[in-house]
Amino acid sequence: MVKFSGCLVYRFLLFIIWLSSFQDVAAHDKLNEHSSRSTTSELANPPGIGVSGPIQVSPSVIPKYASPALPWTPPMYPTFPDTYEPKLTGKCPTDFQAISSIIDTAASDCSQPFAALVGNVICCPQFVSLLHIFQGQHNVKSDKLVLPDAVATDCFSDIVSILVSRRANMTIPALCSVTSSNLTGGSCPVTDVTTFEKVVNSSKLLDACRTVDPLKECCRPICQPAIMEAALIISGHQMTVGDKIPLGGSNNVNTINDCKNVVFSYLSRKLPADKANAAFRILSSCKVNKACPLEFKEPAEVIKACRNVAAPSPSCCSSLNAYISGIQNQMLITNKQAIVCATVIGSMLRKGGVMTNIYELCDVDLKDFSVQAYGMQQGCLLRSYPADLIFDNTSGYSFTCDLTDNIAAPWPSSSSMTSLSLCAPEMSLPALPTSQTIKNQGFRNGGVGAFRLIIWVFLLYVVVRH
Repeated sequence: MVKFSGCLVYRFLLFIIWLSSFQDVAAHDKLNEHSSRSTTSELANPPGIGVSGPIQVSPSVIPKYASPALPWTPPMYPTFPDTYEPKLTGKCPTDFQAISSIIDTAASDCSQPFAALVGNVICCPQFVSLLHIFQGQHNVKSDKLVLPDAVATDCFSDIVSILVSRRANMTIPALCSVTSSNLTGGSCPVTDVTTFEKVVNSSKLLDACRTVDPLKECCRPICQPAIMEAALIISGHQMTVGDKIPLGGSNNVNTINDCKNVVFSYLSRKLPADKANAAFRILSSCKVNKACPLEFKEPAEVIKACRNVAAPSPSCCSSLNAYISGIQNQMLITNKQAIVCATVIGSMLRKGGVMTNIYELCDVDLKDFSVQAYGMQQGCLLRSYPADLIFDNTSGYSFTCDLTDNIAAPWPSSSSMTSLSLCAPEMSLPALPTSQTIKNQGFRNGGVGAFRLIIWVFLLYVVVRH
């Protein structure tokens, strides 16, 4: 993944009371429903590299949305919930202080105002990593790599209580589809260190996952196949890692997934907490960047308006913009997820008979698929490698936006979903625009303060609308 030196760190100041209404379980339902679809899973062959600048289209072609008058003064200063001492069950035999730094990171990444907006990319990967680390280190004096059901229930409750007491959103379990059973080992037949080390080459496993390269692991994996190999061995499925898992029933898949959790637990026990957390987050990023997390319907109206266009068309571009506007406020996504989302929608359009690259005709950029500043053609794409939200009492939460320039959305070469790869050349993205193709130059020169103000306007719009 190419790191762009010009990335800006934007501090988003939020309203806790107002924005909390945005963090309901509906977001969880959307994530789960969409993640079950096969349209956005494994993808392969890259979008074009060195994409030419978007065609300049007449203002009459692309509808403009009215912006709130500036300067705009927020009606209240942001407030943030106070931390407090959580009420624990007293039935979880563990030292939470030993992994306090990981808990703090999870609490920040799953903060009350942001959990749903960054759930897929930041919050849930960190929450799941925390559970893996807790499972491995909950009782180092014991030989067990999993928790009994009753203890797992109490410990899971305590973990959530601690996170909420540190400003995290209380809906994290539902948002991330995680329960206390994730700590129990499920149906995996191997649940203790002694047996694990008898059947698994633990030295090989630890060497593969001790240091995970964030730039190479997703395309030339080392740790991932080592984890799968160990999971297959302890599940009783003696097979080559590259082979397909036999699907004699869902039990086989469930057992292997449960055994992968046991492998994560073993790694958590043997590696320092910070090393394990870094490795697990990188593995999560490899997974989430392969799929588009947004939920969208069939673009029937876009297909109808754009099927026969060969030049900029007001009706086509209006329909396309309206369609994208309906999905772009769901959540913040990464630059690579934006490529996948653009390819998925483009493939649906091609399948419906739209052969012309209407992304180019209608000036659609990668940033258009992520959360937008209301009324302004400016969006935020998160970086594809793991990043955390940062909180301080003065300025609130901050995170890094990447690729907010006008980088053209890639139009797929066919309607097939096997035409995209993010690994050739390694971790590549469409080319940055040249100076002739950069738009909104005056806005960008306005600096971070102007962008921050516009984000306030957008967030107010989202909350009022909900």
